[in-house]
Amino acid sequence: MIERVCVIGGGVIGSLFAGHLAQVAEVSVLTRRPEHAEALNAEGLRVSGRSDLRAEVTAAADPQALRPFHLGIVATKATGLASAARTLQGRFPEATMMTTLNGLGAEEVIRAHGSWPIVSAVTFMSGTKHSDTHVEYILDTETWLGPYEDTPFARVREVADLLVSSGLRAEALPDLRPAQWSKLIFNATVNSVAALTGLPHDAHFAAEEEPTDLGHLVHDLVDEGKAVAHAAGIELHDDPWEMNVLATRRGAAHYPSMLEDVEAHRPTEIDLITGALVREAGRHGVPAPLHTALYRLVKAKEESW
Repeated sequence: MIERVCVIGGGVIGSLFAGHLAQVAEVSVLTRRPEHAEALNAEGLRVSGRSDLRAEVTAAADPQALRPFHLGIVATKATGLASAARTLQGRFPEATMMTTLNGLGAEEVIRAHGSWPIVSAVTFMSGTKHSDTHVEYILDTETWLGPYEDTPFARVREVADLLVSSGLRAEALPDLRPAQWSKLIFNATVNSVAALTGLPHDAHFAAEEEPTDLGHLVHDLVDEGKAVAHAAGIELHDDPWEMNVLATRRGAAHYPSMLEDVEAHRPTEIDLITGALVREAGRHGVPAPLHTALYRLVKAKEESW
């Protein structure tokens, strides 16, 4: 039984996991900043929007201050993954770790710092962080989970059942790679385009009526990504273009995290997302000029700061 959960990373996704799971389990949060942990300990965590709940959590910026846990959910941004993994090294040997980052490669980073069983996951949840203790739940879409290496599928299903019992949507899959690649192509396309154009993810991304419409480029980027997936032997779980079109019809435009990072002049997650797709293209001998161009342009934009 999973009775104690630690969420590593207190951003939007980490807060959504922590707030919901605290309704059915004992939850701790490992934060990057001590003042964040102090606020959570003093005020608890509020989730508004798609859910309306308050949660009592135990938070710390030092893993030594945390009780052992059964499940660790790694919900940092890609730029904070390596440092978070280092802080976990040699600790919590009885835990299962679940990665929830976009892109490819998070599991390898965690594995380099411990022998924990690992559950791979990708999530389509989204929200807005209003403060260290308040997150608004905007998109209540699924989290997909699958085993990494020799983690038993029964463990994956147990984690998925826990998420569902907390009010979140989740699906356990025997092989996560088809879903992971669907999300990879979607994110590599949408996040990079948003970061470079300044547009939130809205109707522009699916428009193809006029020759100048952005949807033509987005569609070509998706097709390029699908060609890489095919070369890698991946049969996609969902069509990324259809995912894109559906998302643009949900109502309010969504601000991808990469756009938020660019506007704040923060390092982006481009290396783990578009960079991963470009590296896979090179590994399988598939040309990916459009994604390569976006990758280099976002990296150049970071350099401009």
